Amino acid sequence: MEQVKVTRYVTPLREGGSLPGVVEADDLGTYVCKFRGAGQGPRVLVAEVVVAGLARLLDIPTPDQVVLDVDPAIARYEADEEVQDLLNASAGLNLGIDFLPGSFGYDPTSAPEPELAGRVLWLDSFTANVDRSWRNPNLLVWRGTLQAIDHGASLYFHHSWSGGPGDPSRFARQPYDASEHVLGAYAEQARAQDADLAARLTDAALTDVLADVCDDWLEPVPDAETPDALRERYVAFLTARRDGGRPWLPEVLAEADA
Repeated sequence: MEQVKVTRYVTPLREGGSLPGVVEADDLGTYVCKFRGAGQGPRVLVAEVVVAGLARLLDIPTPDQVVLDVDPAIARYEADEEVQDLLNASAGLNLGIDFLPGSFGYDPTSAPEPELAGRVLWLDSFTANVDRSWRNPNLLVWRGTLQAIDHGASLYFHHSWSGGPGDPSRFARQPYDASEHVLGAYAEQARAQDADLAARLTDAALTDVLADVCDDWLEPVPDAETPDALRERYVAFLTARRDGGRPWLPEVLAEADA
C-alpha cells in the first residue's frame, strides 16, 4: 500500500472503543486513522487490511487504504490527554482509511441491492466478522453505493496465536451465527453466489492480499517468527475455511422467522 505521512490530527471518532481519529496527510488526503497503539493492537490493523482486500476480490465496495506514518510530535498540539497517549503509543506505521465526505450510516430499514448484500454477508461469514449487527451495521452509503467498513473484528483466530500456532481445520469447521447480522435476511443470495465467490479466493489471490500487510504489524508468535511466516499462517487459515465444506455458510431464515 502507499505510505504517506500524517501532517495533522483533526478530531477523534468516539463511536468505538479504539478511538480512531480523522487525520490529514502529506498527499493532501484525509483519512480515518486506525492506531496501532489502540485496543487489541496491530492485529486489528491486519484484519482491516486482509478483509478489505478480500472485499475487493468479491466486488464489495470498501474505502481505499494507505499506510500512515505518525510522528508522535504531533501529540504536543492535542489538549486531550487520551489522544496524546494514543499518538505517543502509535509512533510509526498505522492504517489510514479514506475518509468519505458526505457519506452516511446505512439505515437497516432500507433495501440494499440484494446480490451485494449477499456478498457482504458471505464475506462476513467467511471471515467470522462478529461486528455487523443491526445495532452497529458498519456500513456506509456514499454516492449511492453501499460501503463495507470496520473489519477489525474479523479473523478472531489470530488473537490466540500467542499461545501456539492454532488449528486451521478448527476455523474451517466453525459455524457462523448470522441471526443478528444486519444483512442476515440475504442468506439466500449469499448461498447462491457461494461457488463463484469462493472461486475468486484462489491461493494466489489470498497471498497477494496478505502481501499488502505491513511487516511492522505482523508480530512474531510461536512457530511463525517472521512476517512471511505469519502471512503463510493467515493464508493457511483462510484456505482451510474456503476448502473445508463451508459449514459456516449462513442459514436461510424460515418464512415464519423472516
